Amino acid sequence: MKTNCFALILLVSLSALVVTGCSSEISDSEFSDDTSGTFGGYECTDDCSGHEAGYQWAEDKDISDEGDCGGNSSSFIEGCQTYVEENY
Repeated sequence: MKTNCFALILLVSLSALVVTGCSSEISDSEFSDDTSGTFGGYECTDDCSGHEAGYQWAEDKDISDEGDCGGNSSSFIEGCQTYVEENY
């Protein structure tokens, strides 16, 4: 009986890990390239969060000209540029 309970607990735990590992946030699937470590063709230094923030900002502001992409971070600017390139 202990073996059956252990096997059931193990099966449920592994199933939860598989389901959790398959889920993704919108930003991962919508904005990031398939190639790990890039965003819109630009290299990411860490997790692409700066690029994602720039992209989201440009989307929120409906930026249509790359000249309007500014900021203190090159990754933010590149994210904004990616939005313009993909939408205009």
